[in-house]
Amino acid sequence: MTHPTTLRDLALDIARSVAPELLQRAGQVDVSSSKSTATDLVTEFDRWSEDQIVSRILDARPNDSILGEEGTGVSGTSGVRWLVDPIDGTTDFVYGHPGFSVSIGIEIDGSPAVGVVIDPLLEDEFCAAAGHGTTRNGHLVRVNEIAELPKALVATGFSYNPDRRREQAKALVEVLPQIRDIRRMGGAALDLASVSCGRVDAYFEQGLHPWDSAAGVVLVAEAGGLVTNLEGEPTSGEMIVAAPAAIHGPLLDLIRATVTDRV
Repeated sequence: MTHPTTLRDLALDIARSVAPELLQRAGQVDVSSSKSTATDLVTEFDRWSEDQIVSRILDARPNDSILGEEGTGVSGTSGVRWLVDPIDGTTDFVYGHPGFSVSIGIEIDGSPAVGVVIDPLLEDEFCAAAGHGTTRNGHLVRVNEIAELPKALVATGFSYNPDRRREQAKALVEVLPQIRDIRRMGGAALDLASVSCGRVDAYFEQGLHPWDSAAGVVLVAEAGGLVTNLEGEPTSGEMIVAAPAAIHGPLLDLIRATVTDRV
């Protein structure tokens, strides 16, 4: 079986192959259409990026499975599955705003094993392989050592569904007084990467897809954090809570008490 570090290095090379074009085009493109709602944007470069990534994966590993945000679904026989978000944070990309990234996660026999997230605008490369830690631009990183939830800087995101978004905003009224502050950048992959390197202390969001969180879950776990659903179990993204171990439980309790009835 292929070692996770070999897959990590391949995923990094593939993500790097599309990042320069996305950097050049950020803030310079027209929106070609929307998906689930009028605010769920997609551009020709989302599709171009996914096509490029998928082609390179299949050239290198033709027996692997692939699931991509823009419709790619490839069945394989190797036990390795790639989860590709070709531009996570498309709205940020359209506006040329920090927060978009290329996100590639890999599962081996159903278990998260590799995460690569590249931020073309800020020139950050986050990489992780199971058992080998998380790096940011080649340097090992760790989640913050924080023991008190009221001191935590917490990232989150909002649904594309207007009704759910309204309820999420109402829930923040209850959350904000009990933490240091909230950050909202727009891309789940970079929010999880930010937890892994201590740029924020924690992150939660509901309504994600597997490709949104697949890479980031590995980044946080390999940096010493916990990533679960509201029951404290592994998550594919529908509800995700990521934090250092010392505040993970209190954050779960807070979200259960203030968010779940609304989102």
